[in-house]
Amino acid sequence: MAIDTRAESADKPSGEKKSRTTPALFYRQVVNELRKVIWPTRKDLITYTTVVLIFVLIVVGIVYALDWALGELVLRVFS
Repeated sequence: MAIDTRAESADKPSGEKKSRTTPALFYRQVVNELRKVIWPTRKDLITYTTVVLIFVLIVVGIVYALDWALGELVLRVFS
């Protein structure tokens, strides 16, 4: 579904200069889009946060292990 975001019609020739959206129209569009958002419940938010934190900890562990292993390899090769 296409929505015209400007006050005028979108079928102007490409040579004409397009006018800017007014702040009031922009605000109305923002409010309209925020009404469409399905906000997560507290339980969902806690679950998503926990999953993200665990994933970040795993990635940090992998990066740390690779950094340590490559550091040891470099020290053994060049010392």
